[in-house]
Amino acid sequence: MSDDRYCARCGEPVAEGDHEVCARWLAAEEPPRFCTKCKRRMKVQVTPTHWSATCVQHGELEGG
Repeated sequence: MSDDRYCARCGEPVAEGDHEVCARWLAAEEPPRFCTKCKRRMKVQVTPTHWSATCVQHGELEGG
């Protein structure tokens, strides 16, 4: 079971509202902008073939 509390794209609580559009953006390889555990805005770096997103408290995610 996931412990994600916040949407990775908009930063709003997952339990509130409709995040269908956010899910489509993230599925299309859009990097996450917010930490899903603490809602902090993450530092995001994007290259043509890769992305990385870093939360100062929870570490780095990678994709691409």
